[in-house]
Amino acid sequence: MKVAVVSDTHYGDKTRNLPTLLFEHLMKIQPELILHAGDITSPELLEKLEEIAPTLAVRGNVDRLNLPEEEVVEAEDVKIGMIHGHQLLSLNAHFLTLKALEMDVDVLVFGHTHRYYYDIHSLYGKKVILLNPGSPVFPRMDSPGFAVLKFSGENVGVERITFW
Repeated sequence: MKVAVVSDTHYGDKTRNLPTLLFEHLMKIQPELILHAGDITSPELLEKLEEIAPTLAVRGNVDRLNLPEEEVVEAEDVKIGMIHGHQLLSLNAHFLTLKALEMDVDVLVFGHTHRYYYDIHSLYGKKVILLNPGSPVFPRMDSPGFAVLKFSGENVGVERITFW
């Protein structure tokens, strides 16, 4: 199973153009599910993502959409938690790992920084994958892109997709 992970698209507030490179790459990989970690800003973007695959999203700090602050979804045998990240005191690995444990998830997807981040942490005997896909349109000191989670039972692989 392939799950595309996107964040910080800001369509409608920082840009008037749909992120065509994002859609082109999503069409190529054909994910079974798309997760958006917030700062969407326009329901039109979610509608376009839904044309590619079922899409779940959480609310970012600039979103005025009726979306949850956090979400938990299961893919294969893996629980994935989603937040934007602005709700936490800090987006360091310790705070993120504690949030993942609080949500009882194996993977915590977050956004807000517009920078790709992937790491695996263990705390209290539990391994947690932390993933920020970065931003496909407004990266900060990073390349534009997103991430793909690939599942095989309880094994999770992460692939970074960059546009250039």
